[in-house]
Amino acid sequence: MRHGRLLLAMAVALPILQLAAEEPPAARVIDLKASDGVLIKATYFAAARPGPGVLLLHQCNRQRKLWDGLARQLAAAGIHTLTMDLRGFGESGGTQQDKLTPQEAAKVQTESWPGDIDTAFQYLTSQQGVTPDIVGVGGASCGVNNSIQTARRHRAQVKSLVLLSGGTDLAGRRFLREANDLPELFAVAEDDEFRPTVDIMPWLFSTSTNPGKRYLHYTTGGHGADMFAVHPELRNEIVDWYVTTLVKTPGRAPAAKTTAPVPQWAEVVNQIEMPGGAARFAQRVAEARRTNPKAVLFPEQIVNSMGYEHLQEGDTKLALEILKLNAMAFPESPNVYDSLSDAYLADGQKELAQQNARKALELLPSDTADPTERRNAIRDSAQQKLNQLGEGRPK
Repeated sequence: MRHGRLLLAMAVALPILQLAAEEPPAARVIDLKASDGVLIKATYFAAARPGPGVLLLHQCNRQRKLWDGLARQLAAAGIHTLTMDLRGFGESGGTQQDKLTPQEAAKVQTESWPGDIDTAFQYLTSQQGVTPDIVGVGGASCGVNNSIQTARRHRAQVKSLVLLSGGTDLAGRRFLREANDLPELFAVAEDDEFRPTVDIMPWLFSTSTNPGKRYLHYTTGGHGADMFAVHPELRNEIVDWYVTTLVKTPGRAPAAKTTAPVPQWAEVVNQIEMPGGAARFAQRVAEARRTNPKAVLFPEQIVNSMGYEHLQEGDTKLALEILKLNAMAFPESPNVYDSLSDAYLADGQKELAQQNARKALELLPSDTADPTERRNAIRDSAQQKLNQLGEGRPK
């Protein structure tokens, strides 16, 4: 009997010992040195066994500690996780972002952050037990673009993305279209404090060509990782996503059985910047207006921003097509004519630039949709172009 009891006790104790052995070690705070010597603060959550890694990039109104709960869950699931404070945030060095001018902040973001993030990425992939060519990246808000750009730079290693409440640039959208073998999880809340994000996220989801992509839409939850406080199940969704795309089937996710419905306009916007897209949707706008003069097929601001991105890239022809479509879709908006004026001016069509700048000024007195500050900015922009083209202020 004593021998039987001993065997029973050992049988009970063995699973407990195995579970204890799976417990990940305590997280450790580390100092990383950027290429220019600036100190980057990070926290490493090692898993208890060899496996993939995940780099988490915080939103620009928070710092790395917002990921602590998720990072511990990932480590417990066998995924080594690194969080970092971006330069100018939290405990990292560099001038704090809120002390910089918009121009200075933009320079840091474009010239310093990529290198800082790559330093963190290299640290993660060099750690003992981390599979260096199976890595996930996740980000919230500005961390969305940072995550997408990191995946672009480390395409052979990054196998999965998690993107919460943020946008990306023209190069980032092109990457999402081309990287059809990169599964992405998108999430956003309807009450996001940064309203444009609510429209940007379904647009990005439509841009992705991966068959396993997934879209989560919440009525409430706020911005980025703030959603965890309202939807703690979102952490579990993210852990399951990374376990699937990094552990079970690296670089692959099954076609989603459940995903939030995406607005029809999101696919429309995605198609507008495709070859012939603007002309094709101009016809659709005309057809829709015949039955409903106030029909809206897409958000004005998203298409306006898209036009400027192509303008900045030097693709003036496509920018003109996009901004003409926007003016056709929103004929009472002074902003669309001011933007179209910029495109005509860049194309050297000065007379049409003048006409559209004047049209913007003519519509401003009846503009009730834009706040005063925005109307003033439109007025200043249109008048500046008219002055530049030799036409003084109207009397």
